[in-house]
Amino acid sequence: MALFSRNLRFRLIGAGVWPASRLARAAWYVLGLDLLLFLVQQFLGFFKTSLGQSLNGWVSLLSVVAIVLFSLLAFRWLKTKLLWRLRNRLIVTYVFIGVIPVVLLVAMAFITIYLFAGQFANFVVTSELDSRLRSLEAVNAAIAHELAARVEKGEPATARSLEGLKRRDSVWARRQTCAWQDGKPLLLCSSAQASPPFALPSFLGPRFGAIVNDQEQLHLRTAYTLPSATQRLTVISSEALDQKLLENIAADLGEITLYASRSKAVARTSSVPARADSSKPLAAVGTPNKETLTIRPSQNAMSMATGQQELRPVFTVGNLPPASGRLDRVIAFGTPLPVVDWASGEQKKTGAVLMVQTRPSVLYSRLFAAFGDFVQGVELLLLAAAIIFGILEVLALWIATHLTRSVTGAVAQLYDATKHINRGDFSHRIPVTSSDQLATLANSFNSMTASIEKLVEEQKQKQRLENELAIAQEVQAQLFPREIIQLESLEVHGFCRPARTVSGDYYDFLTVTPDKMILAVGDISGKGISAALLMATVHSAVRAYALEGTPALREPMGVGGGSRLPLASELPGVEASPAAMLSLLNHQLYQSTPAEKYATIFLGLYDGKQRTLIYSNGGHLAPLVLGEDGKVHRLEHGGTPVGLFDGMTYQESSARLFPGEIFLAYSDGVTEPENDFGEFGEQRLVELVRENHHLPLARISEIITAAVDDWIGANEQPDDVTIVLARAR
Repeated sequence: MALFSRNLRFRLIGAGVWPASRLARAAWYVLGLDLLLFLVQQFLGFFKTSLGQSLNGWVSLLSVVAIVLFSLLAFRWLKTKLLWRLRNRLIVTYVFIGVIPVVLLVAMAFITIYLFAGQFANFVVTSELDSRLRSLEAVNAAIAHELAARVEKGEPATARSLEGLKRRDSVWARRQTCAWQDGKPLLLCSSAQASPPFALPSFLGPRFGAIVNDQEQLHLRTAYTLPSATQRLTVISSEALDQKLLENIAADLGEITLYASRSKAVARTSSVPARADSSKPLAAVGTPNKETLTIRPSQNAMSMATGQQELRPVFTVGNLPPASGRLDRVIAFGTPLPVVDWASGEQKKTGAVLMVQTRPSVLYSRLFAAFGDFVQGVELLLLAAAIIFGILEVLALWIATHLTRSVTGAVAQLYDATKHINRGDFSHRIPVTSSDQLATLANSFNSMTASIEKLVEEQKQKQRLENELAIAQEVQAQLFPREIIQLESLEVHGFCRPARTVSGDYYDFLTVTPDKMILAVGDISGKGISAALLMATVHSAVRAYALEGTPALREPMGVGGGSRLPLASELPGVEASPAAMLSLLNHQLYQSTPAEKYATIFLGLYDGKQRTLIYSNGGHLAPLVLGEDGKVHRLEHGGTPVGLFDGMTYQESSARLFPGEIFLAYSDGVTEPENDFGEFGEQRLVELVRENHHLPLARISEIITAAVDDWIGANEQPDDVTIVLARAR
C-alpha cells in the first residue's frame, strides 16, 4: 500500500497536479471537507432528518471558499503558463498599455454619452415644468398687483387679466387661481373640472413655486404675497401634474412614466389606466440626498422604493420612436422630483420620479435643431476623427506586434546560442540583420563567444605548457643534488626555491675524491624555461669538466690566448681547475647562446686535508666566510659573468676554512626583495646566520627563507631563492 501511494504521488508530481504550495493544500483540504459534509448531508437527507438541513450553510460556505481558492490556483497556473514566454509578456504588456486604455476610454465615452443623453432627456421635461412654474408665478404677480389696485379703489376684487388669459390660452382653462386678503378668500377662485379647491397654508413666504402634494394629488403650484401697510394679499395658481400635461411634454421626445406615492387619490389623477413595461430596462435614479432609491418588479408593474416610501407608476404617456439604426438604442433615465406637502410644508427630495425613455436620434435632433447644415460638418469631423483614431490604433497594434516579434526573435536566437555554448560549441554565432540595441547585444554575444573560444584555446595551450613545465620541473629537480656525500671536515647544504615553476638558479656539490669537493653556485639571466634550459646546460658542462678532467693550464695565456682549447680527451686525468672551467664554460655559452644570455657562476674546490677552498667567481654575488670571531671574508676574485664576452680569463684565489666557520653563498633572490622599508639586504642575512650559526645548516636555511618570506609579505616572490651553506668541522 505504501509503495502504491508513493508511486501515485510521483505520478501526480510528474503530471504537475500534486499540491506543492500551502494554497494548493488548503484548497484541496477545503474541497475534501466540503465533499465530506455534502455526502453526510445527502445521507442524512435520505432519512429526512433535520440535522441534514443544518449543514446547508456549512456546505455553501465551504463551496464558496473552495471556488475562491481554486480560482486563485487557476490564476497562478495561467500566469505561470501564459507569462513564461517573453512574447506573451510583451503581448500582455501591449494589451494593458494600448488596448485596455482604449477599451476603457470607449466605455467611458459610451457611459458619458448615455448619462448625458439621459440627463438631457430629463432636462427637457424638468425645464418644461420649470417654465410652467415661472409662467404661473408671473401671472400671480400681475393678478396680485391688479387686485391690490382694485381693493384700494373700493372696486370688486376681480382680475380681468386672468379672464383674458383664459379666453386666449387654452392652457389656463386647466389652471386654478385663488386669492386671499388677510387670510380671507376672495371671490376669485375658478377651478378646472374635477379639481378640488385648495387651502391657504401657513408656511408660504413672499414667493413660492414647486410641485406639491395636495390631498394625495400632484400639482404645479405657485404663490405670490403682496404685503402693504393696511393689508396682505396672496395669489395662488395651480395646475394638475397629470397625464395630459405630460403628453404635451412627451410629444416628439419618447415615453414618460410618472412614479408617485401609492394611494387612491393618485389613481384618480387620470382616467387613462397606467401602463409600465417591466421588460424594458430602467436606469438607476440618482438622488440629491443620502436616501437610496431602488427599482424592483411587483405583481402588476415596476415599483420604486426609497428609505421612507414606495413609489409606483401612476401613468405612462408618449410613445417610444422607432430606431433609426443598430446604434440607436433605448435610453432610460430617471430623475427625482422634489415634492412639497401642501398641508405641512415638508419637502421630500424623492416625492416623485419621472422616468424618460427615448433614443439618441431624438435627442440629437433636438440638441442640434438650431444649427442647420453646420451639424453635417460636425458629423463629418467626428467621423474623420474616428477613422483617424482607428487607423492609428491599428497601426499601433501592428507596430507592437512587429516589435514583439523582433524582440522575441532576438531572445530566441540568444537562447539557442546559449544552448550551443552549453554544449561546448563556441564557434556558433548569432546572425545580425539589424542595427539596433538588439543587434549590439548579438554582436556583443558573438564577441563574447569568440573571446571564450580564444580563451579556451589559450587555456589548452596553457595546460600543455603547464604539463611541459611540470615535466621540466621534475627533470630540473633531478639535476639538483639529492644525496650529498659529506666530507669528514666539511658539512654542506643547499636549497633552491623557484619563483616560477622552474628555476634559473643553480647549485651543485661534486665529490672529486674522498677529501675534495667542488661547490658550484650560479644564477642564469632571465626566468622560466629559457633560464632553466641554460641552467641544465651549465649543470652538465660543470659536471663534465669536473668529472672527466680539464687541461691543467692555470696561466691566462694558456686558457684564453690560443685559438683552440685542448679537449679533455687529449689531456686526460688532469685535476679540474675552477678558473679553467669558467673559461671553458664562458667560451661554450658565448658560442651557443644569444648575446643577451649569460650566467653568474661561483666555482670552488675544497681540499679537506689542507682545509683550503680554491675558488673563482664569474660575476656572482660574492660568497661569504663567517668566522667565529665575527669577521666576514668575501670571496670576490674571478672575472666577468660567463657567456657575456668571448676569450675571457678568470683569476683564482683561495680561502682557509677553520673549524666552525661557515661558508655562505646565495642568489639575488635572497637579498634584493623589497618592501616599504627597502631591500632585505646582505647585512640582515649575515646577522641571521651569526645568530643561528650553532644550528644545523638545514635549520639555518629555513630561518633565512622564512625571514625573506616575512619581508616580502603578501607580494609575489620576485626571483629564485638559492642558498648554499658549508661549515668546517
